[in-house]
Amino acid sequence: MSANERATRAFKDILRRPGNDACADCGAPDPNWGSCTLGVFLCLSCSGIHRNISEISKVKSLTLSRWEDHEIQFMAENGNELMKSKYEAAVPVYYYKPSHKDCQVLREQWIRAKYERKEFCEPGNLTYEEDGMLMKRGRDNGQFLSRRFVLSEMEGTLKYFTKYDAKEPKAVIKVDTINATFQPEKIGNPNGLQITYLKDYSTRNIFVYHDSGKEIVDWFNSIRAVQLHYLKVAFPGATDAELVPRLTRNFLKEGYMEKTGPRQKEGFKKRWFTLDHRRLMYFKDPLDAFAKGEVFLGNMAHNYSVSLGLPAGTHCNGTFQYGITIKTPERCFLFTCETEGDQQEWVKHFNEVMSAQMSPQEYTMEATFKHKH
Repeated sequence: MSANERATRAFKDILRRPGNDACADCGAPDPNWGSCTLGVFLCLSCSGIHRNISEISKVKSLTLSRWEDHEIQFMAENGNELMKSKYEAAVPVYYYKPSHKDCQVLREQWIRAKYERKEFCEPGNLTYEEDGMLMKRGRDNGQFLSRRFVLSEMEGTLKYFTKYDAKEPKAVIKVDTINATFQPEKIGNPNGLQITYLKDYSTRNIFVYHDSGKEIVDWFNSIRAVQLHYLKVAFPGATDAELVPRLTRNFLKEGYMEKTGPRQKEGFKKRWFTLDHRRLMYFKDPLDAFAKGEVFLGNMAHNYSVSLGLPAGTHCNGTFQYGITIKTPERCFLFTCETEGDQQEWVKHFNEVMSAQMSPQEYTMEATFKHKH
């Protein structure tokens, strides 16, 4: 039996052990790489990030690389569960652990924080104040300019100033209205972060980035930390497991659809749609500061529904052909998608949202929507 065959057979057994069947860093199934210096099993994507910290982690393919007997023995003695107990011993509850679906900057900083900076090996004295410069996209001209941002746990606010020494902030954002999500493609920067918040019951977007991946991920996790602090004050009986899902969240889906107006006689116009749980927002441009409109998606038991296609007799004069009809207690909304795949995916998400039970906060949001519209 060749050395390669021996290694393959040995890894088959080792990978059956609890925790070794998924990437140690992002949870992707069936890892086919290993770090022979850290003793963890990795997916292809995370192994590429490990290559950038080669002084700490030496990666090899489980099937294509040559493994020494002592290296195989090391992998068998360690493995994902044991190494997590060391390198993730004290991950703060608010800290966002990225999955294989998350963007590169989140996954890279998670890996560097674990193995290079050893941030989670033991509890640290963490503060949740941030004060620094971020590049912010101008609302009207689309230019990115350096702006000072200040995050305060004591005040529960994120402020930004047009000049570093400005006395008055340009905006004061309450952290409990914030959602932050990484948007590298949309913003056109690998460290691009979209900060969404409510202003006078309307959604406002600001787009920022920092040249340093560590800096932007630190801002992101600090926002989550301050949010958790405020949720604990607001809901003293709630557990961490109940509160953490209410921190920043990725959008369920984004993309172009066409829509018609309330009378459904207007032409179908192309809009950028963002589904943020129960709020379906639409924009003229993906980087607009304000949504042109929003649709609240309540529970099916309360006369909310979604169906494929458009009502009979609808004159569809747009370029997209795959229709979707959303019914709310107040009115019908008609949309069209470019492809059948898009149509199916939007409808799947709408159904999932409308099937979910509503929280007391969501009932309040629904009442606000009805009052506003």
